[in-house]
Amino acid sequence: MPFYHTLGHIPPKRHTQFGKPNGQGLYYEQLFGTIGFEGMSSLLYHVHRPTMVREVLESVDMAPKLAIQKNMLARKLIGFNIAPADDFLESRVPLLANNDLIFGLAAPRQSLTTYFYKNADADELLFVHRGSGRLRTLFGTIPFQYGDYLIIPRGIIYQIDFDTTDNRLLYVESHSPIYTPKRYRNQFGQLLEHSPFCERDIIRPRDLETHDETGDFLIKIKKQGSLHSLVYASHPFDVVGWDGYNYPYSFSIFNFEPITGRVHQPPPVHQTFQTDSFVVCSFVPRLYDYHPLAIPAPYNHSNIDSDEVIYYVDGDFMSRNDIAQGHITLHPGGIPHGPAPGAMERSIGKKETQEYAVMVDTFRPLMLTEQALKLDDGKYYKSWLD
Repeated sequence: MPFYHTLGHIPPKRHTQFGKPNGQGLYYEQLFGTIGFEGMSSLLYHVHRPTMVREVLESVDMAPKLAIQKNMLARKLIGFNIAPADDFLESRVPLLANNDLIFGLAAPRQSLTTYFYKNADADELLFVHRGSGRLRTLFGTIPFQYGDYLIIPRGIIYQIDFDTTDNRLLYVESHSPIYTPKRYRNQFGQLLEHSPFCERDIIRPRDLETHDETGDFLIKIKKQGSLHSLVYASHPFDVVGWDGYNYPYSFSIFNFEPITGRVHQPPPVHQTFQTDSFVVCSFVPRLYDYHPLAIPAPYNHSNIDSDEVIYYVDGDFMSRNDIAQGHITLHPGGIPHGPAPGAMERSIGKKETQEYAVMVDTFRPLMLTEQALKLDDGKYYKSWLD
């Protein structure tokens, strides 16, 4: 995030000696940054060297198994048909992918406690549809609940504690950094007055854990599409303090303030996050358009430059027929789409909507995995016929 945060104890000046209590030596400084030395970064101070690899174990191919690489059909995937799994990583089911991202769902039953995880390939966005708990990282802890987006920049080591076994997550792995929308920030990175959310809505890490422990600590690291298992000689959460701009955070969809107008507003008003290759939008309860002749339902529009994916979270989805929680619609670029038959007429005269949904618009076409085809209803592309 483009604003400063700090936790724990740090020296008064960076890159200088920072002594442990009672003359027990020095803490070990680590620069945690992106884009060489030009991107956002943080400085962390470890009890032990963060470089102590004791053993390298197996590597497992994690690349999505693609079934359709050139798709031109609108599709509906029944997301809640994803079967729960105990392990956090094994529960992840990739559904859509291109060279920029992986979009999938997960239904983990158990907390991630037997190993640590690091995605060195991608920033991760986790949207919590069901469940609550705590994201535990070397930067501190972030509590989460239904409706939260968790943003985990690449390279962050983490575990997850769930409060129950009924958990449903949408996840996106992005090969370019995930930021807040540029048009809602000034030249200093501050969110502007007309932004649909502000810094007060961002939940930053708290309750820094500092484990002064040595032994065997398993870290599973995703790199170049493979999952590598490494054993480190010290606990990954041994940070006594840190400061900077690069850290995990959360934002609740319930804190997104909708932008409305006299006539129907285009999808960019719902934008919540951006990358170089896709955007994420939040559809939330809002007043409908208030022109006396307004049509609240979205107009037909052509996806020429992007594929549109909508994950339906809750409420009454005004523009579609036969849509429920956990459904995913894919509207591929190159063909127009719009409201389902009858939706335009139903919307006239309505004053508000109570829907919640997460939309991902990609700038390059998406491919479907074998798992996605198992969830496809096979007939959604005909849903615009009268």
